Amino acid sequence: TERKILLDSKTCLSLVRDIFNTNHFVQLCGIVIDEVGCGTARLHMPIVAEKHTNLSGNVHGGALSTLANTAVGVACCAAGCWVATQSITTNFIKNITAGHTATCEARIKHCGRTTVTVVAEIFDDEHRLMCETIATMFIKGHSDDIPSEW
Repeated sequence: TERKILLDSKTCLSLVRDIFNTNHFVQLCGIVIDEVGCGTARLHMPIVAEKHTNLSGNVHGGALSTLANTAVGVACCAAGCWVATQSITTNFIKNITAGHTATCEARIKHCGRTTVTVVAEIFDDEHRLMCETIATMFIKGHSDDIPSEW
């Protein structure tokens, strides 16, 4: 019998932040988890010249991909899934420079037995779309503390 867990977004946010605060790469990038729902996440990353920009002074595509991949993982975590990236595709539309903030919103589109498909969008300070991501994640396990539905 599966144990029924009652969870609200504030409690889940605290649990997910505690989990991702142990990820040194997320911390190094300065990624902040702002909000979660069951299978959704909103994160932001202030763009710092010394960390996130390329030779032309724009945010590096890898930094945006990292933000998207992290948001995808957080959305899965908020649905009780421990995951690893199987594939991820990001289409870049616009870019920003240091001093601005990139915000990513991710949501699960499909959760199967062994994989999860998640879409993510990254926006600039004025909520203009910067890039779109779709990811397929391997399910490696399930959380004892966060249910798949809440």
